[in-house]
Amino acid sequence: MTRTLLTGNGAAAWGARLARIDYLPAFPITPQTEIIETLDGWIEQQELVCRLVTLESEHSMLTAAGAAAVTGVRVFTATSSQGLLYATEMLYTVAGWRAPLVLVNVSRGLSSPITLEPDHNDVLAVRDCGFLQLHCATCQEVLDSVLIAFRLAEHPQVRLPVLVNLDGFALSFTREPVEIPDQSTADRFLPPFRAGSLRFRAGEPLSAGVAVLDGSTYSYFRYQAHLASLQGLAAYEKIAAEFAALCGRHYEPLECHRCEDAEIVFVMIGSFATKAREAVDRLREAGERVGLLRPRLLRPLPVAHLRRALAGKLGVAVIDQNLAPGRGGVLLTELAAALHGSPDAPPVLAGYVGGLGGREISSEEFFEMHREVRQAVTRGENPPPRLLFTGEELRAVRKLQQVARADRLGQGGEQR
Repeated sequence: MTRTLLTGNGAAAWGARLARIDYLPAFPITPQTEIIETLDGWIEQQELVCRLVTLESEHSMLTAAGAAAVTGVRVFTATSSQGLLYATEMLYTVAGWRAPLVLVNVSRGLSSPITLEPDHNDVLAVRDCGFLQLHCATCQEVLDSVLIAFRLAEHPQVRLPVLVNLDGFALSFTREPVEIPDQSTADRFLPPFRAGSLRFRAGEPLSAGVAVLDGSTYSYFRYQAHLASLQGLAAYEKIAAEFAALCGRHYEPLECHRCEDAEIVFVMIGSFATKAREAVDRLREAGERVGLLRPRLLRPLPVAHLRRALAGKLGVAVIDQNLAPGRGGVLLTELAAALHGSPDAPPVLAGYVGGLGGREISSEEFFEMHREVRQAVTRGENPPPRLLFTGEELRAVRKLQQVARADRLGQGGEQR
């Protein structure tokens, strides 16, 4: 095992290399491109035996990935933001094919306006496409999750594509110490893909197609994919335990930090949850009973685990790094649905939207959220959902608007 500094993109590339991928269809988009460039360098240097093919779009890239996966080869690819949305049609199609490939998405805010910074609107826009979803908070977790994702996708009870998500720039270009398993260790954890009936051989003609089906048959096939996704939770737990036995790092469906005796719990996904973790530790030093819950699995959603982890808590603050206009945060609605009907569910469930376009979430804002939820518990009512945005930021925005308005008036005066 080697310990070195890697970016999140570098960690994703190492995960694919250790998985001994066979086929790499690709299309560049910031901030994902470094993953493909790194793998291409290894292929050029003959350190990785893999076929790289550059396509004309993300739509074509996912089409090629799915088509290759159903021939029985191990397939990896990556995208980000607008690229993920461009590929959305094929995300649904490839999941319907039950093609066991791994896709890394490097989350970035969607236009418009345009940003290069991260949030989760891209990945949550495709949460129901049929891909399983793993969400990472560290570079180490990225590398390990790619290996786990291949085992999960190729599991005979699952056979569904898996999306591994990491935050753009905040994680993709951040260097952290990462332990790279030896190839022999990776091979013991992830043996060659046993494709079963999925194969393409010139001497053994075999066709695989998708027929036009009526409602009853279509419903059956869609429900079978749903059941396979649910099977993914038990498969994930078993696979994660095997990974821990080999590498010493155990990835539960939920990361629980100081939750056992907590009264108030923050809930977040992704790398920004590390900010909440630090805030929890500082609040603990001040005598507050607070914890952090970070789901690693979003699809399938580990409902029973969430209910157990939050049973008996007084209040929950869900921080969504996304915004569904007209509704609010997606993670809040997911958690509310998961807790609905649970007799031990927390009486206060508060929603906050923050980190859009990579906006910083400060420790002071976590302290304020904790204070608000604590007050809501005392009053016995939920605070209204709101955007994390300070008065200072608002004043700065208004100043920019005033400058822009003055510029427009000045230009109009010159034209007259």
